[in-house]
Amino acid sequence: MSENKDFLRTIAEEDLATGKYKEVITRFPPEPNGFPHIGHAKSICINFGIARDYNGHCNLRMDDTNPTTEDMRYVEALKDAVTWLGFTWNGEVRYASDYFPKLYDYAVALIKMGKAYVDSLNEEEIKAYRGTVTEAGRRSVYAQRSVEENLDLFARMRAGEFQNGAHVLRAKIDMNASNMKMRDPLLYRIRHAHHFRTGDSWCIYPMYDFAHCLSDYIEGVTHSICTLEFENNRELYDWVLDALELTPPRPYQHEFARLGMNYTVMSKRKLLELVKGGYVNGWDDPRLPTIAGYKRRGYTAESILNFCEQIGIAKANSMVDVAQLEFCIRDDLNTKVPRVMCVLDPLKITIENYEGEEEIDASYYPHDVPKVGSRKLPFSKEIYIERDDFSENPPSGYFRLTPDQPVRLKHAYILTCKEVVKDENGNIVEIKATYHPESKSGADTSGIKVKSAIHWVSARHAKEVEVRLYERLYKVDAPEGLEDLNPDSLHVIPRAFAEPAVVCEKPDERFQFERQGYFYADPIDYTDAKPVFNKIVGLKDSWNKKSEPVASTPKPEAKKVHIEGEIAPMNAQEQERFERYTNTLGLNAEIANTLARDGALSAFYEEALLVFKSPVGIANIVANDVARELKQAEMLTFDAKDVAELAKLVDEGVISSSISRQVFEQMVKTGENPKAIVEAKGLTQISDPAQIVPIIDDIIAKNPENVAKYKAGNTKLLGFFVGQTLKATGGKANPSVVNALVEKALESM
Repeated sequence: MSENKDFLRTIAEEDLATGKYKEVITRFPPEPNGFPHIGHAKSICINFGIARDYNGHCNLRMDDTNPTTEDMRYVEALKDAVTWLGFTWNGEVRYASDYFPKLYDYAVALIKMGKAYVDSLNEEEIKAYRGTVTEAGRRSVYAQRSVEENLDLFARMRAGEFQNGAHVLRAKIDMNASNMKMRDPLLYRIRHAHHFRTGDSWCIYPMYDFAHCLSDYIEGVTHSICTLEFENNRELYDWVLDALELTPPRPYQHEFARLGMNYTVMSKRKLLELVKGGYVNGWDDPRLPTIAGYKRRGYTAESILNFCEQIGIAKANSMVDVAQLEFCIRDDLNTKVPRVMCVLDPLKITIENYEGEEEIDASYYPHDVPKVGSRKLPFSKEIYIERDDFSENPPSGYFRLTPDQPVRLKHAYILTCKEVVKDENGNIVEIKATYHPESKSGADTSGIKVKSAIHWVSARHAKEVEVRLYERLYKVDAPEGLEDLNPDSLHVIPRAFAEPAVVCEKPDERFQFERQGYFYADPIDYTDAKPVFNKIVGLKDSWNKKSEPVASTPKPEAKKVHIEGEIAPMNAQEQERFERYTNTLGLNAEIANTLARDGALSAFYEEALLVFKSPVGIANIVANDVARELKQAEMLTFDAKDVAELAKLVDEGVISSSISRQVFEQMVKTGENPKAIVEAKGLTQISDPAQIVPIIDDIIAKNPENVAKYKAGNTKLLGFFVGQTLKATGGKANPSVVNALVEKALESM
């Protein structure tokens, strides 16, 4: 082990040295409700890495306690991420649902000990009784039920006699506790929902804080490693294990700082919004920070592991620059991949004094890369170069081809421009040039001095390929919502031209396209008939330089969110609003915080609510879109009634959430009524299968290879077909309807 151990490894070593544990046993316990992202990669590296370093083992356990959001395809994505990163879990994959009978028995034991009771308050009453960070809570009158009555009610909950929300099981701890997690927390809730593993055999499900610590104990976990947001949960973790008086050894929880990265969102809710709303093409879209996205884009497992090692393990949250991750993939690929030539924006050059064709020997690797390999580059009379590698009126410092300046063709000859051919609109369509036979690379006796070399391909021999250029998904370093999406995050070049070896000889699946960046043969869409390459990363970080001239409105200083366990600096009126928005209207803390602290925004929100009762839907529009316009515009072109009507159109399924963005932008520009905009532009959401099925059938018919891959087990392609369908309808199709219809169509084939 290194002398510079992180604090978690220091703890593990001390625990082994003192005999607290005989073996280090960790676990990676994700909830299977989405695809794992780069933050999960850090957790995977920590949990599996520590177990490996101390000759222990790590379990892979699915925290499948919420049947309404979980799915087997998410389980497969999590398994794939761990395997791809090079780790192996101990034994079979474990599931919290494996322990449902045992967890139920533990709950019964707590009831018998008088440490848990069945509460019949409704959700709003439970929130109201809970108190605030400055006020003690009140214990429910139902806490006085006898042990016998609690056992009876809990058994009947288990038997399915009650509807959702009728009762909950709570721990009896302390309604005056400063840590609000300890104010008689919920242990079980009723949820009549089909579970993807246990089916309908359970209708009550354990809460995370109850299931997690006991699952750790059942598995013999020693070090329960989690991120800092669970720091307040540690007291409850310990309480459950101590209250049950379990036989030692028992696990202990340790927290580390989660990964935060600029230009990136890692909230599962926001990622799901992007996928379901059709803003990206599935969970493996190369613009997403999911492991599947990085993998499809062409990132290597080694680059992700190096990144996680570089950022280290800390006790305080901080923001990591995404450029550091990009550096890691460049650094990894630099010594691995062959260098080839591909022209993305072709300009034809006819070499008037060259006849016939020849093959030029060219190495795949520069002299400083310790690898061998070469190919034959065909050279002929007609070639393509990049359009921006020629300038008729060059700026100062331009070293490529001009009417007065020759340039070297990489691996080949020096070229001199003789004539510029233009079309009737004055656009350059061809360059007529001459080459210097004595200037061949490696045997140049021409004496001609050039200042640069450019890449090229032989027009007759080049292979047509599709190239997908990816930029950052968000245009701001601290994205908050859909309004921060970068509209230029994907640029598809359907007809680029690559040297033939790339496609015919396939020396690798990753390449450095000379002077362009690193590229990867798309593992799903690539075919011999239509090669497709994804841009992994540029040769250098051009983002900051590119972004500098773009003026942007500075964001207001982030306001402190009301967090359990600490006192937020709100005045009495703001605090009252915050409590109402979270406890009564069900808003999340971030949105509630934004509205509660801004009097004008709050007033607008309240006015809209009087028109249409959609607390969450209206709040999202007001806190994100209306807030932006209030900061930027001198006068609003819409009012609260318009926003309420827009929310109503979404809630009633008239338009999709993605289309609502278009409608709002039109409201801002013209002041038109949202319903009138939808009708005039034909933006009504398409939910009728009769309209959607023909589109799906057409897409399936045009993609037989992807259908075959799906049938062979590549279920990730479901996202491809859904994305293509949404794209074909201009985002108007109902995403949930499309998802079901696509799945049905593929399964029926």
